[in-house]
Amino acid sequence: MPCPLYIVDAFTSGPFTGNPAAVCILTGRESPQWMQNVAAEMNLSETAFTWHLQTNEWVLRWFTPSCEVNLCGHATLATAHVLWQRGVGRDMIDFRTRSGLLSATRKEHVIRLELPADSPVELPPDMQASISDILGVQAEWIGRGGEDVLVVFKQADDVRELQPDLAFLKTLPFRGLIVTSPGDEDGVDCVSRFFAPAAGIPEDPVTGSAHCLLAVYWGHRLGRRTLRGYQASARTGIVDMELSGSRVILSGLAKTVLTGEFHG
Repeated sequence: MPCPLYIVDAFTSGPFTGNPAAVCILTGRESPQWMQNVAAEMNLSETAFTWHLQTNEWVLRWFTPSCEVNLCGHATLATAHVLWQRGVGRDMIDFRTRSGLLSATRKEHVIRLELPADSPVELPPDMQASISDILGVQAEWIGRGGEDVLVVFKQADDVRELQPDLAFLKTLPFRGLIVTSPGDEDGVDCVSRFFAPAAGIPEDPVTGSAHCLLAVYWGHRLGRRTLRGYQASARTGIVDMELSGSRVILSGLAKTVLTGEFHG
C-alpha cells in the first residue's frame, strides 16, 4: 500500500538550505529492514517513520542510509511540521522514540523541540593531543558526550576550513565528530560542523542532536541559557537553543519541498 512521503528542509525558512529529511507517514509498524531499505532509497542523512498511537502521541523512528539512530533533531522537526501540515493535533505532539518521550510544540511558524541534554566530559590530555594531530588543527578543548566527540577550536575559520579524514573517522568508536568555535557573526554564539561517516553521513548539513551537546557546552562556557548556533555546512542552517534543566529546547523553521507517495 502506498504511504505518504514528504521531503522537508529543516532549520531553515526556504528551500536549498537547512537539512533535508524524508518523512514517511505509516498506518502502523513496519519491519526495521523495510524502513532501512526505504531510508537507503531516499539517501538523505535521515528518513523519519511515524505512525499514530493515541490522541497526540506518535511513534517516531529515524534511519540513515545505513543504520537506525537513537536521536535525530532535524527529522523530528520535519515530522512535526508535516503532521501539522496534514492537520494533525493542535499545538503539541508527543513522539515515542528510542530516546524516550520527545515533545514538539509550535508558535506561529516556529517549531520547538524538547530533547535530552547531552553533557560533554573532557577527554584525557593524550587523547586530546592525538585527535588534534589527526585533524591537523590545534584544539582548545576536546570532550565526549553520549555518542559524539566535541572538538572546540579558537577560531571559526578553523571550523569552516576543516577537511577531516573521513575514512579514519569511520574507524573510531563514536557516532560522530562535532567541531565548533565561538561565533564570528553578530547574533551567533557558536559555529559548528558535524561528521558521521560511520553512520553513513560524511557531513550532516544541520544536526539537531549535536546541538543538544553544543547547548550544554556553550551555555556553561558563556553563562547563558539561550543561544543561537550556526552550522557551517555547504547548505548552512540556524538552530536556536535553550537550556531547561535536563532538557534542551531547539527551535527552528521548516519548509516542505516535495510531497508524494512511496510505493514499495
